[in-house]
Amino acid sequence: MRERRLAREVALQAIYAQELSGNSIKFVGTHIIDNSEELSEELKPFARELFEKTTLHKKDLDNYIKTKSKNWDFERIAVIDRLIIRMAICEFLYFDDIPPKVSISEAIEIAKNFSTDDSSAFVNGILDAVLHLINEQLELKE
Repeated sequence: MRERRLAREVALQAIYAQELSGNSIKFVGTHIIDNSEELSEELKPFARELFEKTTLHKKDLDNYIKTKSKNWDFERIAVIDRLIIRMAICEFLYFDDIPPKVSISEAIEIAKNFSTDDSSAFVNGILDAVLHLINEQLELKE
């Protein structure tokens, strides 16, 4: 499991770089994921897919965050927290092979490593609320 966390961390670095630089997905993916020496060749496709889907679906993913963070000004949420949450929601929606609880657990651990002391609780709260919302939406479709 630790290897997939490393892939998520590399994907997060790519998401962060793309978010701040505005460079193309291809450029960032090549320079951060493809050229990563710490990531095995077997995990690079997962990291790249997570990076690309999170970046391509940014607006939809952010709408989930905005819906469940009404007491927070979206722009004032720490960038890294926003990106970690965005990435986990992407896993909920586009990675059927990953149980949502795993995505939440991984996001919490990444927040502990990359953000503030309070971030893991904030990330957990938002992701639990978003997962509940997604599950409600799926039930309505059935």
